Amino acid sequence: MAKIGIIREGKTPPDKRVPLSPKQCKEIIRRFPGTEIFVQPAAIRAFPDSAYAAEGIPLRDDLSHCDILMGVKEVPIDMLIPEKTYLFFSHTYKKQPYNRDLLRALLSKKISLIDYELLSAEGKRLIGFGRYAGIVGCYNGLLALGRKYGFFDLKSAHLCEDRKEVEQELKKVQFPDSFKLVLTGKGRVAGGALEILDTVGMPSVSPEAFVNEKISEPVFAQLGVQDYNRKKDGSDFNTREFYAHPERFESAFMPFAKMADMYVACHYWDEKAPYIFTREDAKSEDFNIKIIADISCDIDGPVASTLRPSTIADPLYGYHAPTESEREFSDPESIGVMAVDNLPCELPKDASEDFGRELIENVLPELLSGSRSEVIENARETDLEGNLTEKYSYLRDYVEAI
Repeated sequence: MAKIGIIREGKTPPDKRVPLSPKQCKEIIRRFPGTEIFVQPAAIRAFPDSAYAAEGIPLRDDLSHCDILMGVKEVPIDMLIPEKTYLFFSHTYKKQPYNRDLLRALLSKKISLIDYELLSAEGKRLIGFGRYAGIVGCYNGLLALGRKYGFFDLKSAHLCEDRKEVEQELKKVQFPDSFKLVLTGKGRVAGGALEILDTVGMPSVSPEAFVNEKISEPVFAQLGVQDYNRKKDGSDFNTREFYAHPERFESAFMPFAKMADMYVACHYWDEKAPYIFTREDAKSEDFNIKIIADISCDIDGPVASTLRPSTIADPLYGYHAPTESEREFSDPESIGVMAVDNLPCELPKDASEDFGRELIENVLPELLSGSRSEVIENARETDLEGNLTEKYSYLRDYVEAI
């Protein structure tokens, strides 16, 4: 019998997302006999305490009787309960310096951490908020377009009640003739962005047609790594080689930047890979892009205009290419930038329900099976004995660093 506790989020700024909605908690109890769920009361959640109580889910401030504790973001050290199994996004497996003390605390408190970001099967992540990052990020890009040029005025996503209201707002969107949008990425984030482009009725064309054909209607092209990178020596692109030896490649994005009015960045980028466009590229007379929605949000990285992350409250700023500096978003000489780095928080109900569905379908059957699961063990960074697991033993020097 498993006792699961849904913890309140303690990180600042507050996050309204939850790993499971009230109805999903009730569904789990029905689908996994013997499982009990308890919810720690919280003042700020997409779903109020009363919604959990209405589904018969007990509210408990003390979750020390639970075996498994689930949250969303990093858990503050003083909120950690020793000798428990936790599931949350820890942001430690890449040796992020700002979470070194968190990993040290997990070890000292003999906590077993299963990191959501590491749950995968056949090389694909099983759970995440990427889809809603794409949905909200693309919506915010259109909001930026409307505000910069006065084409239309969209309500901020975080002021919308839910996805349905977002879709109602999108009915306002009208593009100029021959408007062109380019999107990089093929994963979950890109999939979410494509849902928005489908909602506004924008047709897609091939990367080749985008660059070479004269098109008189608004269209977009979705690019994979083979479209915006090329071998430095001029030989044929090989995807496996690109991921193994990205230093052998260079950007091939400029032909798209010459044609596009707007760019939506949904790619995953490795620091060894080429920049998509540089600050020098942005100074070129051929660089036509006026609005950039950088959902990937790698600061001072592959998208040269992303100087800093923006916020939900103030999502837009301008990038002035000639001086490589930030300007007012409204400045006619600036490129409009949207670089919010916590996009799913703008639609917390929908994002939480989407996340919870993946948790129920892809993770809980493995977690609650009663037998050792490869999926779970591959995502377990620390164990209940206070040790790093073998797969994550490379974090030892990170933990011991002074």
